[in-house]
Amino acid sequence: MNISSYEDLLLAANRQPEPQRLLFVFTRAELPGGHTSDQEKRFKDREGGTLTPVMCVDKLPGELNDFAGLVEESRQTGMGWDIVFVASMSTKSAAEPNSDEAEQPLKTMVEDIKKGKVGNFLAFNRDGTLVKLRAF
Repeated sequence: MNISSYEDLLLAANRQPEPQRLLFVFTRAELPGGHTSDQEKRFKDREGGTLTPVMCVDKLPGELNDFAGLVEESRQTGMGWDIVFVASMSTKSAAEPNSDEAEQPLKTMVEDIKKGKVGNFLAFNRDGTLVKLRAF
């Protein structure tokens, strides 16, 4: 299935033969320390900067009806964010993966994002639009 929206993501997760847990890492766009004037210009044009993880959460697909609900829940934390990265996990058993099982994969996601290794994740902006990121 080609995923081109948040709704597609939920449909795909619900159609998997094994129960899924969705992993979310919320990031904030920032200028890197010691940035150049070119980096600052690209950042102001919303074409550059770094994405710094600020919070993460795991959810069962059934806990999320739409992207607006995810945004509202994140707003209640008081943490601002620009891009949310999403991955999915399952277990080999028929049981739904639980939050304890999601802890290490979430930590790995955070570390991958810090290193710029984001190719295995979906990325959505605050409007729920799927975005493609490119490295400079």
